[in-house]
Amino acid sequence: MDSMMGKLVMGLVVVFAIFEASGVDAWTGEIRGRVVCDVCADSSIGPEDHVLEGAEVAVLCITKSGEVVNYQAFTNSKGVYTVAETMPESERWDACLARPISSFHTSCNHLNQANNGIKFSYKRPSGYFHAVKPFVYRHQYAPSYC
Repeated sequence: MDSMMGKLVMGLVVVFAIFEASGVDAWTGEIRGRVVCDVCADSSIGPEDHVLEGAEVAVLCITKSGEVVNYQAFTNSKGVYTVAETMPESERWDACLARPISSFHTSCNHLNQANNGIKFSYKRPSGYFHAVKPFVYRHQYAPSYC
C-alpha cells in the first residue's frame, strides 16, 4: 500500500513539474453584481427596496485572443451573482458585458431603462474581482408609503 501511495505522490510531483516547466501562468477572474427591486420606482436604492433572489444575469466576455465567452448566473439569497473562471493568462478577459435577463418575481419584473447592460474593461489582476453596479427592477405597483 505504501508503494502505491509513493507512486501516486511521485506522479503528482511529475505532473506539477511539467505544468510549471511549460510556463503556463494561470489567471483567475471574477465578476460580482447585485440585482435589486426598486419598490418605490424612484430609480434609487433605499431602505424600502429589497434584493431579488433567483434573478438571471448574462455575462459575455471577450478574451485577449478575441474569443467570446458566455456565462449565465443566478442571484443568491442576498441578490448577488458571481461568475468566475480560471484560464491561461494569454486567454484572460479583456472586456465584458453584464446584463439582466429576467426576474421571477411577479411584482418586480420591469427593468429600469438605464439597466439594459453594463459594459466594462476587465483590468483586474488574477485573484481579484470586478464589482458591477446593481441592476434595478421597478416594482409593478409602488406602495402608498412611497
